[in-house]
Amino acid sequence: MLLSHGGEPSPTGGPVARWSVEQVLALAPDDASRKAGTRLGAAGPWTDTGRDAAGAVWGLCKGSGSTPYRTVVDTTGPAYSCSCPSRKFPCKHALGLLLLRASDDAAFRPGEPADWAAAWIEGRRGRAAEKGGPAPGGDAARGPADAAARKRAERRAERVTGGAQELEQRLGDLLRGGLAATDRSGYGLWEETAARMVDAQAPGLAARVRELGAITGSGPGWPVRLLEECGLLHLLDTAWLGRERLPDPLAATVRTRVGLPMSAEGAPVRDHWLVLAQYDTPDGKIVARRIWLYGRESGRTALLLSFGAAGRSPAQALPVGATIDAELTPYPGGGQLRAELGDQFGAMAPAGPPPGIAAAAAPAVYGNALREDPWLDAWPVTLRDVIPVPAKDGWQVADAHADSALPIAPAALSRPGLWKLVALSGGGPVTVFGEIGHRGFDPFAAWEPGETEEGGRTAVGSVVQLV
Repeated sequence: MLLSHGGEPSPTGGPVARWSVEQVLALAPDDASRKAGTRLGAAGPWTDTGRDAAGAVWGLCKGSGSTPYRTVVDTTGPAYSCSCPSRKFPCKHALGLLLLRASDDAAFRPGEPADWAAAWIEGRRGRAAEKGGPAPGGDAARGPADAAARKRAERRAERVTGGAQELEQRLGDLLRGGLAATDRSGYGLWEETAARMVDAQAPGLAARVRELGAITGSGPGWPVRLLEECGLLHLLDTAWLGRERLPDPLAATVRTRVGLPMSAEGAPVRDHWLVLAQYDTPDGKIVARRIWLYGRESGRTALLLSFGAAGRSPAQALPVGATIDAELTPYPGGGQLRAELGDQFGAMAPAGPPPGIAAAAAPAVYGNALREDPWLDAWPVTLRDVIPVPAKDGWQVADAHADSALPIAPAALSRPGLWKLVALSGGGPVTVFGEIGHRGFDPFAAWEPGETEEGGRTAVGSVVQLV
């Protein structure tokens, strides 16, 4: 059965740049696909490989059966189609085809797609041309649905309010009994309270309660850390209960923090967005994928958030280090960075690092963001001219031109990306993108030293992922 996935293509104008091996591997849905795709990244199993100027590549891959798998990739989406039975996107054959393209351009014949590939490519481009038509039913059909949605939202808000009031009572009882006593109660106390917040349809409050349970007995000074987090939870509770008095952006932030669903509703922002980083994190039974973007013209940083359920990886994937000409629609909320990817225009292109700031300026950036969202754990920043160096209790990134440094967050110390950063630097300054928070700086991606724009072009494959 032919499987395909991806957003609609955009018109292209001119040659499409090849992706690097690092960028291709970033698209893999999991480690198993990455390893399997790497084994298929050589010319041996492939025949009839080709490419066109609009960003499509195709080829036949020999498998265990007598009929080779038909694989085609549109890099402007990106989107993938393969006749293999895999339910992963991209599958190992698509990854192998792109890896072959990254390492051996001569293996691909330029020209028109093969008939079987052309049918899929033309179908995608036909759907792109049809986009923008009016939705069936018009405004009249949406009226009753909107009214029903408002009633559901009001009922849910009432339940969340009841949960927030109950949580305030429980926090008060906790403080009156003494925080140190919670160590004797075990995790059951927190899990039962979190379950009550789930019943109140406030998953954001439930998640924060579970975080409190993880702090109890977690090492020296845990009562102080628990008190700090209880204070933030109390602040969120009272903000929800008094949300009518808050400014609209802060009220939207509070709704997001308690776990109410929000929709992208801001004015679309078209820009050339540099893909800074992409990584997956487990979130209960689902996997959350975060893709960080930087707007070359607007100077804005944006976050694309997608989810995969029941063991499936999230569908959305973009090659790190590439630039896409696209529209992003932001979500509401003070200090919120999340956006939704809209229409794309033209093909992806390689790019150099974004502009960065000195290490000494990063804490102030995080502090300013906290004014709009007091519950932020971290804020994205790009640091320029920093050197990873060992410290007494771990590692830090030191400013190459000043007497200042930032500690690297504990979460990054056990990842292999730290040693990639050290090897890339080699004792010299590099540009690093990551998040700065109260736990330190967490690096996500770095650019090779000396990669600067010349004549409007930047070197290909200069980015190294650290997560």
